[in-house]
Amino acid sequence: MRWNGDIRPGPGIMLEDLVASVGAVLNVRLADITGDLLLRLSTEIEQLAGDDRLVQLMSAGIEGNVETIVHILRHGIDVERTEAPPAAVEYARRLAQRGVPVDALVRCYRLGQDSFLRWCLEELSRQSDDAEAVSSAALRIVAVTSAYIDRVSQTVVAVYEHERDLWLLSRGASRSARIRDLIEGKAVDVASAEGTLGYRLRQHHLGLVVWAERDDPAEDRLAALERSVLALAESLGCAARPLFAPCDELSAWAWLPMGPRRTVDSAVISTLVGGWERPARVAVGEPHSGVAGFRRTHRQAVQAQAVALAGRAPAPSCIAFGEVGPVALMCSDMDATREWVEEALGALAIDDDAHARLRETLRAFLASEGSYVAAAERLGVHRNTVVYRLRRAAEERGRPLRDDRLGLETALAVCHWLGAAVLVPPRR
Repeated sequence: MRWNGDIRPGPGIMLEDLVASVGAVLNVRLADITGDLLLRLSTEIEQLAGDDRLVQLMSAGIEGNVETIVHILRHGIDVERTEAPPAAVEYARRLAQRGVPVDALVRCYRLGQDSFLRWCLEELSRQSDDAEAVSSAALRIVAVTSAYIDRVSQTVVAVYEHERDLWLLSRGASRSARIRDLIEGKAVDVASAEGTLGYRLRQHHLGLVVWAERDDPAEDRLAALERSVLALAESLGCAARPLFAPCDELSAWAWLPMGPRRTVDSAVISTLVGGWERPARVAVGEPHSGVAGFRRTHRQAVQAQAVALAGRAPAPSCIAFGEVGPVALMCSDMDATREWVEEALGALAIDDDAHARLRETLRAFLASEGSYVAAAERLGVHRNTVVYRLRRAAEERGRPLRDDRLGLETALAVCHWLGAAVLVPPRR
């Protein structure tokens, strides 16, 4: 940037000489100016303090910027021919890698400019008592400094944004690779994996699979899912941040850090999920500990999701492996499961409303430990209705209900969760 001559220095004082004289003094005091700016920035911008190596790099960046401006003032260098100091560029990269907001970097330059101009103006007032000359030189110094800060801040912000994109991409790929290794049971260095994931493996974990329906028009589905998982973790009293790993545009895997807790109430989770502002579906494993538990609870959540996807419609918003464990294991071969259900239930497996009532009545009766009264209360019907339906269920099954009690209960649970996928089409 060149002086345009619009403002004239006072009599007997050359503007360029006065500005250069200020620059010469500041050059001698470069270390003092750098220390002053470093103290102010690290004190007033909280995100920039705390890491000694990062503070040292910030100091080098400040020194490089101050030295460049001082040389511009001393020698009348065109601002357009200057570049951002390497230390300042590298500092922007490091902030991006640490996840420090770009606003902190921009504020760093604003405050730095303010402090540097104070040094300039104080020295200018010592150099001359000619008000007109001081005013002209001050305007020149402010113009030069502002042009330089504008040029350099654009450069470092562009470097920051580029590095942030690369870092997120690299970090995401690294996180995905570590998660995949853990799920597949590969040998991993636990401490290194924890550092990459930002998640502690040496604790109990609760695995989740969360997904939105395809007809959800929102563009930020994954962001909404992550916010919901964070809220769920907070409601369950998790002390740390959960691990969230997107699978595709509609779904993600998550692990809630349970610490030493070995149990969780699936009914509470179901209630919380049902209250989410953005509807979504969740499959939940059971709490397990350590690296093996990380893998096991995830596998259970995936199996519970298989039940939700293969099962009856409308499916519940939350489905827990603890409720559907045996059913989940039977989803791997639906043809064989369908044949087994028909063998276990006979005509009770027919997919129509009448047989559905018989199945649910029998399921309630067995869950009530064979109590007609308790089953009637559970279903909201009269005791005699339960007696009649159980007699009809035995007739439809083709054998007494006491035969193969375990197989009967399992088959009824499979029908309850999987519905038409395992039932026999109605006879015409």
